[in-house]
Amino acid sequence: MVSLWGSKNGDGQDRSGTATPQDGEPAEPSAPQQPRPENHREPNERSRLLPPPQGGYLDPDDPAVSPYNLWSVRALRYFEVLFLAISFLWWVLLLVSIFVSPPMMHSRGSGFFDFSFTTLTVGSLLLAILFFSIPSKAMEVSCLLISVLLLVDMILILAVPRLRVEEGWVGIASVVWATVIALFLVLTDRVVAWGKHEEEERLTGRSETRRTLREWCAVLTSSILQVVMIIVVILLTATLILRARDSSLAPPGERIYVDGDKYQIHLACVGNVTDTSGNRNPTVLVEASERPQEGSGLERFAWNAYENGTIDRYCYYDRPGFGWSDNAPSPHSAGMTADALSEALARAGEQGPWVLLSAGVGGIYSRIFSSRHLYDVRGLILVDTLHEDLLYRIASPNRGFILWARGIISPLGFDRLAGALFKGRSREDRVYGRSAYQGGKYLKAKLQENLVANSLTKNEVSSARNIQSKDTPLVVISSGIKVRTDSDWEKKQQDLTTVTDKLVAWDVVNKAPHEVWQTLEGREIMEQRLGELYRG
Repeated sequence: MVSLWGSKNGDGQDRSGTATPQDGEPAEPSAPQQPRPENHREPNERSRLLPPPQGGYLDPDDPAVSPYNLWSVRALRYFEVLFLAISFLWWVLLLVSIFVSPPMMHSRGSGFFDFSFTTLTVGSLLLAILFFSIPSKAMEVSCLLISVLLLVDMILILAVPRLRVEEGWVGIASVVWATVIALFLVLTDRVVAWGKHEEEERLTGRSETRRTLREWCAVLTSSILQVVMIIVVILLTATLILRARDSSLAPPGERIYVDGDKYQIHLACVGNVTDTSGNRNPTVLVEASERPQEGSGLERFAWNAYENGTIDRYCYYDRPGFGWSDNAPSPHSAGMTADALSEALARAGEQGPWVLLSAGVGGIYSRIFSSRHLYDVRGLILVDTLHEDLLYRIASPNRGFILWARGIISPLGFDRLAGALFKGRSREDRVYGRSAYQGGKYLKAKLQENLVANSLTKNEVSSARNIQSKDTPLVVISSGIKVRTDSDWEKKQQDLTTVTDKLVAWDVVNKAPHEVWQTLEGREIMEQRLGELYRG
């Protein structure tokens, strides 16, 4: 009897299922069996689902010859996709935090570095996934170089105290994640190259050394993109080194925590608190224009007035994101800055009375501050300041997009590095001087100003005008050039003279630019009016 299962049993069949002759039946010839190759291995979880045909090899161009056959390679690809999803979600969160800071995600001075590191991570993972099955030596070397540079960046941020504070946990997590992913991609490339070699030997009998035209194009494209990423990381590292260098520049005043210790404001005061009789001296509170105090020259004007004996004491501060002050959480309006200044003055023990000296957009901040300290303000000097009806000029969407775009590329430091290498720009230039506008911290502050200028800030200054004491002495000083070339500016300067009912003077300095104190006539008029309010 013939068994259906082909196993040899007591009925006289062998394991192949061929019946043996019984009862005189003639023997049937059996089909010859093909010998198995010596290197034959039984399929397992590491093998391709469909093994090669017995006794032969696949063509090297067969799509089945792929490192994806190995479970370890497939697992690495799944991990890459998972890491890409995580990095993309983190990238979106950082993008949103530029405009609205989620709780506990405020970076005090990073500017846009955390976003740049995460963008680099997403780009690296996308590149690795696109060219996953075509490993190359160029890809491996470039990934290794990127990981080394990112490791240097991570050490810099963790080793320099000021950078560590400015980046916060968000920036540190971003650079650590970027470094880990770069090292993971080096490992992945090695494993895929090994898997490709293994599968080629198993399925074709030899390791393939040639590449198809498609593979060469893929290697060339990935190599070019990797070179671009290497350049990006080198620029990031160089800019971080500049930031580390700039952090060694000590502030002239002190940094004071405000807003629930979320960030620090730089405040400095010069002069005696009391006179020889023990009476408290008034303090001139200087509010910068569009540039940091020290770089615009307004603080230098106050110092000269102090040296000349026109005033006995003055204080100045850096708005959030300017000079030595940290960035504030987003969104951030002028009223929030006025509140932060009030808190910093209180913590420093400064009590006034105040004479407010402001210029440009700083006039908006001073007017809000004045309305919130009605009985402490002895005078208000507005030097070619911006009117609330013209806030739309700094709130335009085009300006906001340009600020955002410049901020995104600011970590690359094109202009800052060029200035340091070829133009001799110093730490002072980059912190508060002529190159301060190139920094990510400053750009983020101006972007915050742009986002709420025509909404929150305009509402705050409009309310301040209604609250402002009408008995406060007022001086308005305008740029002759601006008044003659901009009719709207002239009308609004005239309207500023009605902020209070006690106008002392409205001076139009004939040849003065927007920064009136840049001319001798402008400085003389400003010092004269400052002395009148201070001593009056």
